[in-house]
Amino acid sequence: MSDKRPIGVFDSGIGGLTVVKRLMSNLPNENIIYFGDTARVPYGSKSNETVIEYSIQNTNFLLGKNIKALVVACNTASSVAIKTLKSNYDIPIIGMIEPGAKMAIEKSSNKKIGVIGTRATINNKAYSTEMKRRDEKVEVFEKACPLFVPLAEEGWTDHKATFEIAREYLTELHDYKIDTLVLGCTHYPILANVIKKVMGNNVELIDSGIASAEVVKKELADNGLENNGSLQGYLDCYVSDIPTTFKKVAELFLGNPVNEVKKVDLELLNT
Repeated sequence: MSDKRPIGVFDSGIGGLTVVKRLMSNLPNENIIYFGDTARVPYGSKSNETVIEYSIQNTNFLLGKNIKALVVACNTASSVAIKTLKSNYDIPIIGMIEPGAKMAIEKSSNKKIGVIGTRATINNKAYSTEMKRRDEKVEVFEKACPLFVPLAEEGWTDHKATFEIAREYLTELHDYKIDTLVLGCTHYPILANVIKKVMGNNVELIDSGIASAEVVKKELADNGLENNGSLQGYLDCYVSDIPTTFKKVAELFLGNPVNEVKKVDLELLNT
């Protein structure tokens, strides 16, 4: 049997396309439907109640596309809404926090791990709570880096200003002698080279998108949901607003051309 139904992926904006890129690499036969809530980005500054409400609306929209599994490709939504989603929907739901935390613990030698993310992800202590649950001996040092998102969307991946801001944010983490750093926002892998320059080669960067893609692959196999066809999977992109730079940024994040992007009426999401 081969299940050709798509995997649904949502994010507060464009950043989740870095997760889509990992999914396409790991699961080339799978079809993917992506929804970016670009009209209501960022989620990182919203209340928990609002993030949960938006996450439910996004999930309902994707379920209307007959998805077989859901990836919450937003660290903020993963830290706030994943329990609510899992208790309300009967399909595999994979977030960013658990896979990223698990991979970080596995990679760290000295048990000193840094996490960078939006203010909401850091304030909710999502990663540190999950890591402590898995290994009480681990030390976790968290830092909000809100300016990394606009820098990534500008494509300033090798810009002097980006390096200076990264150094400002990350110096204190460097001082903690961490050997592993979780990129706790889906935009951050775009800036990985700059972050690596600041942190040095002795610090391993953890991309939660890579970790979650591996979990998705296992979930599909365990539940008999794999698409075993020989055709390359398709990617359909939906957004709640189309920024003028969306196509350019999306292609930067994916590393590939992007087909037509369809706009979804916010009123439709609220029904």
